[in-house]
Amino acid sequence: MTEPVRIGIIGAGMTGLSCARILKDAGHTPVILDKGRGVGGRLATRRAENGLQFDHGAQYITAKTEEFQKLIQSLMSVDAAGEWDMGERTGFVGVPSMNALAKALASDLDIRRQAQVSSVTEAEGHWSMAIGDEALVFDRLIITAPAPQTISLLGTGHPLSKQIAHVRLLPCWTLMAAFGDVAGALPASHRDPDAPLAWIANEKTKPGRPDRNAFVAQASSDWSKDHLELDKAAASDLMLNELCKKLDLDQSKVIHADAHRWRYAKVGIPPGEPYLSNASKTLFLGGDWCLDARVEAAFQSGTAIAETLLSEL
Repeated sequence: MTEPVRIGIIGAGMTGLSCARILKDAGHTPVILDKGRGVGGRLATRRAENGLQFDHGAQYITAKTEEFQKLIQSLMSVDAAGEWDMGERTGFVGVPSMNALAKALASDLDIRRQAQVSSVTEAEGHWSMAIGDEALVFDRLIITAPAPQTISLLGTGHPLSKQIAHVRLLPCWTLMAAFGDVAGALPASHRDPDAPLAWIANEKTKPGRPDRNAFVAQASSDWSKDHLELDKAAASDLMLNELCKKLDLDQSKVIHADAHRWRYAKVGIPPGEPYLSNASKTLFLGGDWCLDARVEAAFQSGTAIAETLLSEL
C-alpha cells in the first residue's frame, strides 16, 4: 500500500483552515500548527470581564466570488454567521463572535495549538519543523504566516524568501473600549481613513452580541506606524481620547479599555498571486498578504493551494 502523504500547515487562520478543510474532505489528514491558543488568526474575538467581548481583528467580511459566497451561506445555515447592517453597507460577521467563523471551519481538523515553530528545514525531499525540543516531519509543507515571519522560518537565503522580500505589511493598533452609560443612539460603524481612528465599530449592533456599550476602534496605518512601539497602556490612552472626541463619549463612563497591536495587519505591496511554491510543489506559501487584506483573499489563497496540491498527489 502507498504510504499516506504527510501534510503540515503552519497557521490556523482562514488560509490554513480553508486549505486543510479541502484536503480533509478529499481524504487527507493535514496537521495544522499554530502558536496561539485558539484558531482564526485575525478572525479574532477578545473576551473581558462582565460579559464584554470585542471583535478586535477582522471587523466584517465581504463575499465577491461564488465559492466564498457558498461558504458564507453554509456558515449561515448553521448559525455561525450573519449579516451586519453597518448603515452605509452590509457585511457578514461570525455569530456570536467573529472567531465563530474559524471555529466552524476547524471542526474535526487536527490542530496543534500553542505550537510555536522556530525553524523549517528541508532534507531528502521532506520538511522538518522544530517546535521546542520536538521535530515534526512532513512530505508537504504549507506556510500561511505573514511574509516577514515566513522569511524568518525559511531564512533570508531561501529562494522563496527572496521572492517575497519586497512584500510590505502595515500595522494596526486596535482599541477595545466599553462604557457604563452612553447618551443617545450611536451609529453601527464610522469610517474615516484619514483620521487617527480610521474605523469604529459599535459592537452591540452586530447580530448575536451582548447588549453592551462596547466599541472597537482601529487606528489608521499611518498612526499605527508612527506609534508602533508604544506600550499597550499608552496606545490605549491615546486612542481612547480620540474615540471619546469622535463619538462625543464621556470618558468618565469608561469601564474597560485595552489595546492590541497587529504588527502585520494589512498588505501594502502584495505578490499579486494566490500563493508561491517551490519547483517540486512540496512547499507552499500563502495568506491574504498574497492578494489583499480581506478574509476572502485568505480563503482564495488557501483554496488555491489545496487544489494545486491535490492535483499533484
